[in-house]
Amino acid sequence: MELIKKAINGILRSMGMVNSVLKSVENTIIDLSNWIWDLPLLLLLMGGGIFFLFYSRLLPFKHFWHAIAVVRGKYDSTSGVGQISAFKALSTALSSTLGMGNIAGVALAISMGGPGALFWMWVSAIVGMATKYYTCSLSIMYRGTDDSGIVQGGPMYVITEGLGKRWKPLAIFFSIAGIFGSLPIFTANQLTQVLNDVLVPVFDLTSSVGSSLLIGVVISILVSIVIFGGIQRIANYASKLVPLMVVLYFLSVSYILFVNHTQILPVFQQVFSDAMTGNAVLGGSLGSIIIVGVRRAAFSNEAGIGTAPMAHGASKNVEPVKEGLVAMLGPFIDTLVVCTLTAIAILVTDSWKDPNIGGVTVTLSAFVKTMPQFGAVLLVFIVSIFALTSLFTYSYYGAKCIAFVFGTRYKKFYNYIYVLSISLGAVSSMAGVVGLFDISFALMAIPTMLSAISLSAKVNQATREYFKKLSMNTNVI
Repeated sequence: MELIKKAINGILRSMGMVNSVLKSVENTIIDLSNWIWDLPLLLLLMGGGIFFLFYSRLLPFKHFWHAIAVVRGKYDSTSGVGQISAFKALSTALSSTLGMGNIAGVALAISMGGPGALFWMWVSAIVGMATKYYTCSLSIMYRGTDDSGIVQGGPMYVITEGLGKRWKPLAIFFSIAGIFGSLPIFTANQLTQVLNDVLVPVFDLTSSVGSSLLIGVVISILVSIVIFGGIQRIANYASKLVPLMVVLYFLSVSYILFVNHTQILPVFQQVFSDAMTGNAVLGGSLGSIIIVGVRRAAFSNEAGIGTAPMAHGASKNVEPVKEGLVAMLGPFIDTLVVCTLTAIAILVTDSWKDPNIGGVTVTLSAFVKTMPQFGAVLLVFIVSIFALTSLFTYSYYGAKCIAFVFGTRYKKFYNYIYVLSISLGAVSSMAGVVGLFDISFALMAIPTMLSAISLSAKVNQATREYFKKLSMNTNVI
């Protein structure tokens, strides 16, 4: 009996040491995340976006309705280059951005930076539209082929094909960061959190590591069914599910706003006021609120990060400008529409003021307060679909990055790691997961923005030629 007691005490001490090490690692990740998302990266993303905005003379925005026509298929190419249509490329890109970034990411932004963070998310989205126009135009302009001979696009190919082979180390740097940035740990973490909050109590169970692990395993199985089918299957699912979920989410949040309509105007006034002065309740300075807004907007719409160019680079479009215009719609739909709806719903219900909840639970609270009978189930359904489509798409991004560095034969190997990491994300702490995600996105942004700025003159030249052909009624493929 004495030996058993000693063994148990030894195990407990070991577990305590492991927890202490994990906590130390988590704190290091959070500190590194806060350091890397300071002024230099803010200048790169926002400064680069402002440069694109004025360098193009606002041209992409002048042709917003032309971009809508392209998405509708009016100018679809008959070329066999690429793997999916422009609409499916946009849906695939949106399936990664329209997800936890819009529901949990916005909640994080409001909780950390107050109402004023939303204003800076708007600013980031506006310049992000110009950024996506350039980065995704380049993803078509400078496509390469992988070692199996399939045409591919993305920042890694923009760097090697546009800047030259001597810049390949920068492309590898992006790809390695992309391997980690594409892991599903944040989405799995937040999906598990909302399922623990809503579904687990239905079965008279208590949320625990065990329930989180079980949820993670189930999610892994569902994701596996789709991701091993490649980009075509991912795009097919995304093109069907994303539009449906956007409409359902829009209607749900619109109902919340209708019920709380008297609070909408005061909330907007608070957003603009806090954006310029900081939030006294949260003790945030103006600089910190700007960083929070830009940081969460980057997580939400991914402009300048490099993920969207990988999806748009798979489009059958052979005209770079058309694809850039399609991609430009992403931040508009993602941040200016969906994120705004989420943020206003959180603000009018005051769910963001509860210090005991965070992440997706803040949005869940807004739904439950307004729709106590079915709000929780409705959000669980929406979150589940959004999260699953995000998980489908990120697997493609990560596999594409690993194929660039190690070869296409390792893509399936990455998918196995990807599926296993879903369970890891399900049982991890939110703070550490968000920090790791932010670090990876920051590292991906550096080569993406540097290459896009370096090659921006090429995009301007292609833009002039495209609209010249269009004005002359020339067939623009």
